[in-house]
Amino acid sequence: MTQEQLKNRVDVPEALTWDVTALYKSRADFEAALNGLKAATAKFETVYEGKLTDAKTILAAMKEYEGLIETATLADHYAMMPEATDLTDPDNVELSRQTANAMADISAQLTFFESELIGCNAATLDQVVAEAPRFASYIRHIKKNKNIQLAPEVEKALAQLSPTLDAPSAIYEQTRLGDMDFGTFSVDGKEYPLSFVLYEDYYMYHDDTAIRRAAFDKFSEVLSAYENVVATAYYTQLQKEKTLATMRGFDSVIDYLLYGQEVTRELYDRQIDTIMNDLAPVMQKYITHLKEIRGLDRMTYADLKISLDPEYSPQVSIEESEAMVQDAIAVLGQDYVDRIMLAYPERWIDFAQNIGKSTGGFCTSPYGTHPYILMSWANQLSDVYTLIHELGHAGQMILSNENNSILGSEPSLYLIEGPSTFNELLLTESLARKSTDARMQRFALTKMLSDTYFHNFVTHLLEAAYQREVYNLIDAGKSFDAGKLSEIKRNVLERFWGEAVEINAGAELTWMRQIHYYMGLYSYTYSAGLTIATQAFLRVKSEEENAVEEWLAFLALGDKLEAAEAAALAGVDIKTDQALQDTIHYLDEAVDQIITLSKELA
Repeated sequence: MTQEQLKNRVDVPEALTWDVTALYKSRADFEAALNGLKAATAKFETVYEGKLTDAKTILAAMKEYEGLIETATLADHYAMMPEATDLTDPDNVELSRQTANAMADISAQLTFFESELIGCNAATLDQVVAEAPRFASYIRHIKKNKNIQLAPEVEKALAQLSPTLDAPSAIYEQTRLGDMDFGTFSVDGKEYPLSFVLYEDYYMYHDDTAIRRAAFDKFSEVLSAYENVVATAYYTQLQKEKTLATMRGFDSVIDYLLYGQEVTRELYDRQIDTIMNDLAPVMQKYITHLKEIRGLDRMTYADLKISLDPEYSPQVSIEESEAMVQDAIAVLGQDYVDRIMLAYPERWIDFAQNIGKSTGGFCTSPYGTHPYILMSWANQLSDVYTLIHELGHAGQMILSNENNSILGSEPSLYLIEGPSTFNELLLTESLARKSTDARMQRFALTKMLSDTYFHNFVTHLLEAAYQREVYNLIDAGKSFDAGKLSEIKRNVLERFWGEAVEINAGAELTWMRQIHYYMGLYSYTYSAGLTIATQAFLRVKSEEENAVEEWLAFLALGDKLEAAEAAALAGVDIKTDQALQDTIHYLDEAVDQIITLSKELA
């Protein structure tokens, strides 16, 4: 298969797909588990509703509740994952929707549990923690939520409505992956097929400027035909979040969305403002150098993701990636390596490129079994970066799940992108370590900049800066349409890139390309996580005492500590802007080194 072709899912070799039998051996097993969960939930409600008044009863209930959530997690993943690999298959969509409805009913039945715990006095809850410390983080949140919890019947109604409340993201996914038909585009008399996945994973990086820019123009043309429906879906999402924020007593939807991350508004604003102001000149310097080296007539928004030295960029097969991943993560110890490398023989990874598959990549880690990774392999080195990024998530959740109850295994969203980006830095270090050749050194540095920092410190950060402006509109009681969203996005891009990049027509539609906008304040956490990852990586690279052990301990934390305390365990202070400024300085030095190496090579 050439990169310009996409197969139907049914035609994809099984070896390129993930193996869901680790969840359930068959569809019949899944259905039996789901029916069993429904019955167990009904019984749990009958036994415990109205009776959670003493520590002994609460503890017994929590142990059963754990089991219910574990089963629900496995069933939910089994139903969700096929849809992610092929949204055009109606059976996948039906399975996902039916299961979502069932989970909504189950969640509604279980809402009494947290409502009654929140009504308990602190002494009783403390006694539960004393007898079962693994529930400490869960009880911490129960105590905090006393001030935002709604009446039990309201919480139950919200749980029952969850499929409807989650509709905006489903509408968006159906629009971009199911309805958008990108057709073909023509360059020098040759027709090239185009799709959402092909643009995001292939043409955006294409070495031929004419093909790359023509693909961007056609991609943007098709996006613009759907801008109103996507804007409406996004507006509905934000109105939902604003309504929930108001119901729970928050004046600002931003504060409501930050609440669960256990970080302050100051940290959120600082992350966005510092990068917009202080990193922008660094990236403008790099992108200007890229334009000069590649001999472009101008640097447009469609050219941002090209390689500095495309002839030196090797193609990498899935088989070759295995050795690269293993070498990169070796510094974290054999136990970590052994756990991660099971991803290949046990088929944790869905490598396939096919019609209807979700774009980008993600890692999901159902409690009680191994993680799963979705991506689209195109035989590029950038694919290795995507893979090792997702394996960083996998490593964290393997250790976290082993060391925490399912009720306390999820770290703060503020921290979640640290382990993934840390692994990307390990890959760059591995590439650089293998050669003293100036061209290889420059190649490794540009890969670090373009595949790690550009994606996480720039692309996602610019999403966050745009997102903040939109949320401010909602907080002010204002509305927006597609035109307003495009105006905001264009202003953010122009402010960051200045004169270095031509924000050509279509760039303003970037707000239509990312599912993160339907996931609360997620986009900014990429740069937050990478700030932590950079400082921890530099500690490991300099062989600072206990740096590896402390990083592994950080990975195993789960939700035991709030974000700032957890970062401190990894040796990083995020209470000030020092770690962020140090990271920007590290990047500035890297750009200067790239420019120096280019002069040597010239």
